[in-house]
Amino acid sequence: MVEPWLRGTLAEYDAVRRQVLHALELAAEEIDRWCTGLSDAEMDARPFRLAPVAFHLRHMARSLDRLLTYAEEQPLTETQLEALRTELVEVGNAAHVLEEFQAGLRHAMERVRATSPQTFEQKREVGRGRLPSTVGGLLVHCAEHTQRHVGQAITTAKVVVGLRTVP
Repeated sequence: MVEPWLRGTLAEYDAVRRQVLHALELAAEEIDRWCTGLSDAEMDARPFRLAPVAFHLRHMARSLDRLLTYAEEQPLTETQLEALRTELVEVGNAAHVLEEFQAGLRHAMERVRATSPQTFEQKREVGRGRLPSTVGGLLVHCAEHTQRHVGQAITTAKVVVGLRTVP
């Protein structure tokens, strides 16, 4: 399989947005490959005290929403803060978790596409501590943070699947 960034797609976007979009496309493909088919219980499983796959999927979607809100120079809403507090809560519905993840990625990709390259160097503040960043820094972090959690979700999914055959 050729990864999205090597397919020659999205040439209409500048290099920064193109790479972020490709990272999000890869996240969608990898999660579909490794996590579709997990049962409800497997999606929420915590083998060896690992964070569950469901957590990583919700966290990716919700973090993208928060990071892009900061990039858009908007405050987080109470809904976003409540979503942050509930990322580790068991859902018990694998299909629902996968749909939230996919919808979150689709919405994030729309927002990345809508970001003007002229804003990349504009300063932004992140979190309660109002830590310094830029629009471009937030976009790049969307890609790297998502990929970090994709790897963790895949590892946990592989462990969960491997434990299916353990007596």
